[in-house]
Amino acid sequence: MSKNIETSYKLAKEHYAEFGINTDSAIKKLSSISVSLHCWQGDDVTGFESLSGGLSGDGIQATGNYPGKARTPDELRSDIDKAMRLIPGTHKLNLHSIYAETGKKSVGRNHLKVEHFSNWIDWAKEKKIGMDFNPSYFSHPYSKDGFTLSHIDKDVRKFWIEHGIACRKIGEDFGKKLGRTCVTNFWIPDGYKDIPYDRNTPRERLKESLDLIFKDKINPKFNLDAVESKLFGIGSESYVVGSHEFYMGYAVKNNKLLCLDAGHFHPTEGIADKISSSLLFVDSLLLHVSRPVRWDSDHVVILNDDLLDISKAVARGNYFDRVHIGLDFFDASINRIAAWVIGTRSMLKSLLIALLEPAEHLRKLEDSGDFTKRLALAEELKMLPFGIVWDYYCMKKDVPVGYAWMKDVETYEKKVLSKRG
Repeated sequence: MSKNIETSYKLAKEHYAEFGINTDSAIKKLSSISVSLHCWQGDDVTGFESLSGGLSGDGIQATGNYPGKARTPDELRSDIDKAMRLIPGTHKLNLHSIYAETGKKSVGRNHLKVEHFSNWIDWAKEKKIGMDFNPSYFSHPYSKDGFTLSHIDKDVRKFWIEHGIACRKIGEDFGKKLGRTCVTNFWIPDGYKDIPYDRNTPRERLKESLDLIFKDKINPKFNLDAVESKLFGIGSESYVVGSHEFYMGYAVKNNKLLCLDAGHFHPTEGIADKISSSLLFVDSLLLHVSRPVRWDSDHVVILNDDLLDISKAVARGNYFDRVHIGLDFFDASINRIAAWVIGTRSMLKSLLIALLEPAEHLRKLEDSGDFTKRLALAEELKMLPFGIVWDYYCMKKDVPVGYAWMKDVETYEKKVLSKRG
């Protein structure tokens, strides 16, 4: 099979060269890009607080009940490891604070330390990957009424401020211990189900809380702070404190990463066009790539136009050093490992397609006003043999080519997942 792939790739390479495209260069660039895989796909955003006797919660809503979800940290790490072995390239793990391992000791979220993630760090060192991090402002008694950092109760705000400070320190330690910058992303659920009278005061409290969390400087070599907005959520349909405008302004003023989540805007609104605009005013972006169906439903990422638009926006602007790509979906209706593999491989496919464009030629046509050739060329590019280049890349990275990875997942399900009860 490898000989056939080599032969096919040679022909595809020649075909792309006719358009001035160097497939080897595109593959080399793709090899340098790390996607941050989200741990919460593996256990339906449940976390491990209940295992240690700590505060428990029902996570963020995940639909479906496919058998075999991870029940322990070791099971989750095993599942992530299996998924990563089926994905070409070297990537990162995105961890939420509710995945701490505190043994039989109950540790409040405001007292979490890096030692509670030592097993994750050791695992990441062994895999030679970096980790990103997230405070968990949900599934907790102090978030049941829908407010955290903007809560009217000063003591509740204090608890969540301390949680944010603790998580930034943990993110910094991740960066130091793993030798790769950690992105610590802040998202909160704060908002009202029905129309509020006062929209201003909660935002003032949120700004004050964030200022206290970010008061201490951290070397950006180790940790970068990101803030994530949302249009609405379950229980916050009429008003979200941390709106896009709020966080856009906060990120610009305070030199924070702006997180753009593909599911957090209007149902027909994409994030691709926001990338080039936002990067005129912020140094870097964090992308949370998901597939919203009827808004923020966090379906598994597939190779569709929305995903392609995101990757093309990054590639055409050559923003790879300024954009951190993370995934954010959790589908419990299908095999969870397959979900990781499908989503991440789709993300990488879209990036490869974006890298296989004759960027300079298209730009020259556009600048010269030759929109006829620009359109004609753009249409012809759709017919180039991208799939052959992708198969060659997978082969070179020693991961299954094409649909072959599914056999590995089925074997793992039979031998491991099916025995979890």
